[in-house]
Amino acid sequence: MPTFRRRDFLASAAGLALAGPALAQKKGGVLKVSANANPSSLDPATGGSGSDHSYLYPIFDTLIDFEPATLKALPGLAESWSNPDPTTLVLNIRAGVTFHDGTPLDAAAVKFNLDRARSDPRSNIKGDLATVDSVEASGPQQVTLKLKQPDSALLLILSDRAGMMSSPKAVQELGKDYDRKPVGAGPMKFVSWNDNEKVTYARHDRYWKPGQPLLDGLEMNVIPEINTALRAVVAGQNDFVYFLSPQQKPLVERAKNLTAVSGPTLYCVIVFLNFAKPPLDNLKVRQALNYATDRESFAKATMAGLSEVATTVLPKAHWAYDPALADFYRYDPDKAKALLAEAGHKDGLELHLIGYTDQRQQQRQEVLQEMWRKAGVKLRFSTFNIPEGSAAFFSKAEGNGLVSQWTGRPDPSLTFTLLYGKGSYFNAGRQEATPEIAKSLAESRASADIEARKKAFSVLQKQVLEQALSVPLLFQFELDAHNNRVKGFQPNLLGKPRFNGVWLDG
Repeated sequence: MPTFRRRDFLASAAGLALAGPALAQKKGGVLKVSANANPSSLDPATGGSGSDHSYLYPIFDTLIDFEPATLKALPGLAESWSNPDPTTLVLNIRAGVTFHDGTPLDAAAVKFNLDRARSDPRSNIKGDLATVDSVEASGPQQVTLKLKQPDSALLLILSDRAGMMSSPKAVQELGKDYDRKPVGAGPMKFVSWNDNEKVTYARHDRYWKPGQPLLDGLEMNVIPEINTALRAVVAGQNDFVYFLSPQQKPLVERAKNLTAVSGPTLYCVIVFLNFAKPPLDNLKVRQALNYATDRESFAKATMAGLSEVATTVLPKAHWAYDPALADFYRYDPDKAKALLAEAGHKDGLELHLIGYTDQRQQQRQEVLQEMWRKAGVKLRFSTFNIPEGSAAFFSKAEGNGLVSQWTGRPDPSLTFTLLYGKGSYFNAGRQEATPEIAKSLAESRASADIEARKKAFSVLQKQVLEQALSVPLLFQFELDAHNNRVKGFQPNLLGKPRFNGVWLDG
C-alpha cells in the first residue's frame, strides 16, 4: 500500500505541475479550513508545536523552498546560493521583496532573523542553526553564513522555521506580543487570532510572486475534534479539513460534494521519553517499553491498518531508511518484564504520561495502556489540548513521556537533532544522549554525497534504537478532504498542508 500511494501521489503532483500555468490564471475566494489545533505561537522562532506550520506557511515565506513530492531544495527568498568552501554558505536574497508592513526584506533583515533564531532567549529553534558560527550581511542582498563544520542539512533547515523571515521592525516594536501579531513576507497577511476559535488572513497584494496568491483570504477554524471538523466541511461551513483518520475515509467517499486527498508522509505517532530523569534514565526501562509495544496491533486498532508501523522515525519510502533495522524491537512482553526486573522493578512500574484530549488521541492512549499493562507497566495520563500538552512536557518537563506525533522535517538530520540533540526543545531533558550519538549527528551532515549520508544515518538510527530514546509507533498517511469548489491543492511529503496555488471556483 505505501508503494501504491507514493506512486499515485507523485503522479498527481506531476499533473498539477504541468497544469500550473493554466491554474495561475485563476484567483478568488476565502478558503475556510477545519484546523485540528490552536497554534502555540504565530512567531516561527518561539512556537513549539508541529501543528503550527499550516498557520505559519501563509504568513512566512522561507529562504529555501522545497519540492512538495520529494522535499528537494528549491529557491525561495534566496534566489540562489553557493558554497565557496565546505564551511561557507552564501545566500543571494531576492531583490524587491517587502514585508507586510512595507519594510524591505534585505540582507540586514535576514541577518537579524538568523541571529535571533540562534541567540534569543525565547527561541525554540537554536538547535536548528547549531552549526552556524556567524552570519554576515556581505552585500545589500547577500548573506554569508560561516559554519563550525560542514552541514549538508542546512539548506533544507532553511526551508523550515529557521528560514521563515519576520519583519525586524515588528519584532523589535512588539516584543513578546509578536507571538500573536506576526508580520512576514508570505502570500497572506495576518488579520486576527481568536484563541481556540479562528485565525484569519487577508491577501498580500504586494506579494513578490506574480499573480499570487490566488485566494482573497484564508480562515483557519480551530476544531480539535476531528469528526466535528469533517462535519463542518460536509455541511458547507468550511471548505477543507486535514489530518483525518482512516475510519473517516468512507464518510468522505460517500459525500457527493467532497474529494479525498492522500499521500505518504513523515508524520510519526510516537511516545516521546524524558530520558534525563528517573525511571527513564535507566536504559533497561526504555528498552522494556519498546519490547512491550505491539506495533502491528497498535496500527490495526488505531488506524484500521492504513498506516506503516514504525521502529525508527523514518518511513520505508525515505531515502535514509535502513531496512535492516525494521525488526530491531520485536514484540516480546516477557523480555520487557525481565528487563524491568533487572532495572529494579520486578513488581511492575508506574509511569506518568502526557496526552491530548481529542477522541483519536484518547483511543491511542487507551490501546497503549492495555498493551503496556501486559508487561507490568501501569500508565497514568494527564491530558491537555495539543499546545498545552506539548508545553507541559517539552517546556516544563512534566511527566515521564508524551504520546504525540513527530511531524517530520525536510532533512532527516534535523529530525534526529531536534529529537535527541543536547539542548533541543524536543529533547525534554535537554541532556546529551551519548557522545557517540552526538558524533553521528555531526557525521550525518558532514557530506553532501547521498550514499555517504545513507551510511551515516544507518549508524545513527541504530545507535538511537540501542539507546531506546523514544517509542515510535506508526507512520500515518495524509488524508485530507475538501469540497468541489477547492481547486489546485497539492499535498506534500511533510503532510502539512500549504495553500499556495489554491483558489475557490464559483
